[in-house]
Amino acid sequence: MGSGVRSGTRIRLDGVGRRYGLRGRWVLRGVDLDVAPGALVRVEGANGTGKSTLLRLLAGLDAPTEGRIVGRPRTAYVPERFPAALPFTASGYLTHLGAVHGLTRAAAARAADEWLERLGAAGHARTPLSELSKGGSQKVAVAQALLAAPELLVLDEAWTGLDAASREELERAVAERTADGAAAVFVDHDPRRLAGMTDATYTVADGALTRRTAAEPAWPDGPRVAVEARGPAGARPPAEAVRLSVSVAERADGAFRLDVTGPRSDAVLRALLGARPPWHVVSVRPREEGRR
Repeated sequence: MGSGVRSGTRIRLDGVGRRYGLRGRWVLRGVDLDVAPGALVRVEGANGTGKSTLLRLLAGLDAPTEGRIVGRPRTAYVPERFPAALPFTASGYLTHLGAVHGLTRAAAARAADEWLERLGAAGHARTPLSELSKGGSQKVAVAQALLAAPELLVLDEAWTGLDAASREELERAVAERTADGAAAVFVDHDPRRLAGMTDATYTVADGALTRRTAAEPAWPDGPRVAVEARGPAGARPPAEAVRLSVSVAERADGAFRLDVTGPRSDAVLRALLGARPPWHVVSVRPREEGRR
């Protein structure tokens, strides 16, 4: 399974600085950042510190004033504000963007329908972008970033304006992409967003980027799913399923129970079913409170 991204696509910032204008102030300076395939990276900082500038550099929308950026994965970007006043319907825009990213028009149209459905916006497929609500526009912005399976997702407050179900779906999509070997870098005002799932957290302050050294929370307190699965005799669950699980326990009958956070449940199931030989999923159910 997977997209094969892990084999080598990465992006690295070496001594990167950015300012606007010859005598403008330095928004960022001396930034070093290495984002490996499969990494999930959170960026924090107060408003106006340069978080969005950093994300635009990663997305290839801005060029560094000094330093260099090495590597250019296929990148998709969700901005804080989506330019909704475009002469397309939601479906037409997504199909066009999918074709720009190299999909056939038929494949792009199928991907557009899939992502609008997943994000709860299928009913607006034929609605002009200019007539969508803020939440509807944001769903289209998220869909355009995901429909061509990018190697690097750059998300700048991408959850803003989404309803609860769509926020959960975006978390699930991020987990799926990183499980498939894509990297994701995100900014979000909610400290609980993807808590316990990130590989690194960086803070932007005074134009500099520093990595948080304090331990991340082990796992979020949100809903979990218990997956019970059985594989070939004597086999352990696939490494990818184990990596994505909170805990893995072998039962007396030889089956395994994997406790998984909600957003990662689909990725764990795909890891189990995509193994060779595939595992048999016995059951999937909400984890009982108090049971470990």
